[in-house]
Amino acid sequence: MDKDRTYRIFIYVTLVWSLMVVAMGAYTRLTEAGLGCPDWPGCYGLLTVPQTEIQITKAEKAFPGAPVEIEKAWNEMIHRYIAGGLGLMIAAIACMSWQVKGRPRIVPAALLGVVVFQAVLGMWTVTMNLMPIVVMGHLMGGFCTVTLLGVLARRQYLERQRQKKSEGIHHRRLKLSPIDGKTKALAVGAFFAVVLQIVLGGWTSANYAATVCTQLPICEVDWVEKYDTSAFNLVVPEHDTYQYGVLNFDQRVTIHATHRIGAIIVSGLVLLLAAAVYRLLGARQSYLLVGLLSVQIILGVTNVVALLPLPVAVAHNLGGLALLLAVVNINMQLFYWTGSLSVLAKRRDARGLSHG
Repeated sequence: MDKDRTYRIFIYVTLVWSLMVVAMGAYTRLTEAGLGCPDWPGCYGLLTVPQTEIQITKAEKAFPGAPVEIEKAWNEMIHRYIAGGLGLMIAAIACMSWQVKGRPRIVPAALLGVVVFQAVLGMWTVTMNLMPIVVMGHLMGGFCTVTLLGVLARRQYLERQRQKKSEGIHHRRLKLSPIDGKTKALAVGAFFAVVLQIVLGGWTSANYAATVCTQLPICEVDWVEKYDTSAFNLVVPEHDTYQYGVLNFDQRVTIHATHRIGAIIVSGLVLLLAAAVYRLLGARQSYLLVGLLSVQIILGVTNVVALLPLPVAVAHNLGGLALLLAVVNINMQLFYWTGSLSVLAKRRDARGLSHG
């Protein structure tokens, strides 16, 4: 196996591993295990969870305000273990990117910086007792890590396809429709809208506002009258703990209602993008966008109707991430891949004329 293929496969494996980290992070947060271990990076001063009676007794004496809950502690520590593994894998990618000339270096360097900051946010999540801005930042850091890995993996794939095409062979036909500025602007707008919606989702979760509205389409209470912009103050008054939330009912309703309105706006933009993609890049990309959006809407509605069942809530996190990756992929194709195809098409036509 050549070095380039090894590098490419390792990036793909790391991308899958990062999805596991995000899924486990969502599971940890939704099972209220974010403070399952009151210290960091260990658990009650140990490298693993206290299990024997002697260990539990010592742990509860050392942390009198944090009784040992073994299941929650294991949820937290497993998340830390696999997150630590991801950090080592990203460090390896960064090293490998400098070993061979021509490999991308900016994205691996950015990944390394993000994962280091993620470790800091993970520590702050515990030491600051689930402060909302830290919890939301930790969530966004995870999504950013996966997205950068997705960009790196997609770039490796596109480079490989371009190499095949430069050799005059390609495994499938691709459309070469002209792309106007409006389509690119729509793709960029959809990207930022999805990112903002994910931020709103993180803020909803960090402030325990996910179940405050239990009816559709927006909320069963008069959310317009109760709308309170102070719900979006990133700096909140200091509390001993932020677990289970510190905002009042009106503020939580405001957050939840805004998240639902954001979902409506994102849905419209993604559907418009899907229509444009159908014309430019083919039906497969368009159907994928519509499919991911549909699944995400179904998961969101199920969360409301069924009061946030754990598997559905975790899937909703991953659904938002999948939609983000799909929109990023569309942007990469519109700004990078199609440009390469156009250049290659011109070269092909030029060769045809010269032979003629």
